[in-house]
Amino acid sequence: MLGGLNFLLYAASAVVLIEKLKQLDPNRAMSQKAMELKKEIAKRLGRPLIQTNPYEDVIACDVINPDNIDVQFNAIGGLESIKQALCELVILPLRRPELFRHGKLLGPQKGVLLYGPPGTGKTMLAKAIAKESGAVFINVRISNLMSKYFGDAQKLVAAVFTLAHKLQPAIIFIDEVDSFLGQRRTTDHEALTNMKTEFMTLWDGLTTDQNARVMVLAATNRPSELDEAILRRFPRAFEIKKPDRRERAMILEVVLKGERVDEDIDIDHIASLCEGYTGSDLLELCKQAAYFPIRDLLKDEKRGKSSAELRPLSKMDLEEVLATSKKTEVAANEYTRSSSQSPGWSGQRDPGDHQVQDAISELSKALFFKS
Repeated sequence: MLGGLNFLLYAASAVVLIEKLKQLDPNRAMSQKAMELKKEIAKRLGRPLIQTNPYEDVIACDVINPDNIDVQFNAIGGLESIKQALCELVILPLRRPELFRHGKLLGPQKGVLLYGPPGTGKTMLAKAIAKESGAVFINVRISNLMSKYFGDAQKLVAAVFTLAHKLQPAIIFIDEVDSFLGQRRTTDHEALTNMKTEFMTLWDGLTTDQNARVMVLAATNRPSELDEAILRRFPRAFEIKKPDRRERAMILEVVLKGERVDEDIDIDHIASLCEGYTGSDLLELCKQAAYFPIRDLLKDEKRGKSSAELRPLSKMDLEEVLATSKKTEVAANEYTRSSSQSPGWSGQRDPGDHQVQDAISELSKALFFKS
């Protein structure tokens, strides 16, 4: 009897200890979030809850349900030819896989690269592809792949692909891909090199299912910095250029759709004044102009005039923003030029500065290896 009582006490203590250890687990909150996401995705896809390992749970926190994405192709102005090509190459194979199972030439695309200047809509296109295709969107973040434990980084990279295969159709999206899969150099850390090698091996290695509805979608501003082996794995690449006048007018129409604007606004004329503007620049232009009706309302209130509602956005509001503000890129370049030409600044560094910097670098290396 006493032995049975001791056994029960030991069992109760073990249960309490296990619960305490679970609360101390640093990945506890992440695992709970991953479980909620898996339940949501399983319900949407009409499948049983998938079984995942702890590494896949970490990646599952970056899974985005396409139903929660509010960007569609009709919300992106311009880029008509590129959107048509993406529909045929990416969306159709994910939605109608039975059409691409005949022969080797019609296999699904394994990788698509979007490149071009910042603010031209690369990330928006990626979201729209996920929305239109109905595919699960895995937004890969490099911070989630890094680990202080040796070998964990490769396991996390492998978890990206194993989770994508379990959730297919799936899109693995890597924004600013050059920061992760850039050219391999001898100065790279061993962990980063191993991560790149593991990613490429799993992407189209010997164990890859050629009929799996899993695609890698990447975006970058600097395609020239990508590793040659990575570029080979992107059979299709699309340059997202700055919009021309016609495309700028289409973007302005999309941005101003649903807003209160004057009927006499000439969209084509405004587009002609925005030479060199990207889609992001045009959105910020309209946002700045939208403050002018608020300023006029506040001025009227100070003068004792009451107004029931804001006036519509006018052509003069947009033109005033164009005349008084600068794009961020232009302002930054002008500041850089003025700083380099000022008397207190010289683009040429003193030789002593290099010696000091070299000494600091050597000291840092010594302290690092000593620790």
